[in-house]
Amino acid sequence: MTFIIETLILGIVNLSLHKLRSLLTALGIIFGVASVVTMVAIGEGNKQKALADIRQLGATNIIIRSVKPASDANTNSQSNRQLLIDYGLRRKDVRRIEQTIQGIKRIVPLKRVGSRVLYANRKVAAEVFGTTSELAEVTHLRIARGRYLSPEDQKQEQGNVAVLGTSVAQRLFPLEDPLEKWIYIDQQIFRVIGILQPVGLAGGAGTALVGRDLNFDVHIPMATARSRFGDQRVSRGNGAFEATRVEISELYVQVNHQNLVPALAGQIRHLLKKDHHAKGDITLVVPLELLLQAERTQRMFNVLMVAIASISLLVGGIGIMNIMLATVTERTREIGIRRALGATRMHIAYQFLVETTVLSGLGGIIGIGVGLGAIGALTIVHYYIPTIEPPKLVPLSIVVSFGVASSVGIIFGLYPAIAAAKQDPIVALRHD
Repeated sequence: MTFIIETLILGIVNLSLHKLRSLLTALGIIFGVASVVTMVAIGEGNKQKALADIRQLGATNIIIRSVKPASDANTNSQSNRQLLIDYGLRRKDVRRIEQTIQGIKRIVPLKRVGSRVLYANRKVAAEVFGTTSELAEVTHLRIARGRYLSPEDQKQEQGNVAVLGTSVAQRLFPLEDPLEKWIYIDQQIFRVIGILQPVGLAGGAGTALVGRDLNFDVHIPMATARSRFGDQRVSRGNGAFEATRVEISELYVQVNHQNLVPALAGQIRHLLKKDHHAKGDITLVVPLELLLQAERTQRMFNVLMVAIASISLLVGGIGIMNIMLATVTERTREIGIRRALGATRMHIAYQFLVETTVLSGLGGIIGIGVGLGAIGALTIVHYYIPTIEPPKLVPLSIVVSFGVASSVGIIFGLYPAIAAAKQDPIVALRHD
């Protein structure tokens, strides 16, 4: 034990005699470890954000969405714009799913009915949906103020209540309390009863999955949507109009258990294939499948980033070996003196191996400090630029990178140590 401690102290002393050279030698290790820690943290931060976006849709949910079919290219575009386009989910599809598929916990429909929301002289382009009170539970919506739609609201076909997404509320009421205010939705008047909390899907991976920013949604009772707006909508522009008929815009199917999701999604696809496959007017989104795929992709991405960052560790190891080989030549006379005083070849090898290990270990510690500093800096940047996702430290990356850095010192220091131990003591003593 005394020999090991003395050898360790001797190695540290020898390195301290050439501080700048030791620092430059360890730069590859420092940057390699810092890169691994930082890049894994960045990848983990992006991964957590993407997975949170997907989880917002519900891991036990299957989302069926009506999609407008592509126009026939052989049909005159002007006349095609004047036709009634009937597409998407129908109420009979919902009944078939309810009666046929086993293992379903809830089915929540959404019906798109409007896009213009007004208050006083302010107007917002929003997505207005008729839905039921169960939507909040299925999609994990939270109320910031007021309340959400209730079962009693669904019983009133002329119910005039609305729940606003956070972005709609902020734009319509920048300086007022929205609750109990009256707004217009496509010339229909509604009373604001609640404001939703911000939904994390905005601007994230979930926005692409949903196809819109949920913070610009407005929810009204489904019974009111059907009685006041009906199934047919007409849009005008450039001297022409287009009429569309959609009974159900979206359908959230919540199953009893996460393990049932893949099987039930396949059954629903098969059930709806007969009426909708040829038209291509519906699409299924299974958040669980997307979640698993995102996790696999992120794992591969992390492995790739670590592999790239590990190149710096390899370069650092080569640098250590190069410098230590030069040191062997430089300290030939010292080796001869130690051998003459009784040091064995094993002692000489241990001395040089300890020096390379200490050098790489200190480089690893400094690299961890640099990596943590970079993570802290990126976290601060996130507060000023919210679009940049904050990194999330992965403790395992610190352990692995430091372990690899120390191993690099041992592996690449082994050859110089053996070369030093093989020095002939007589020849070494004659060396100038």
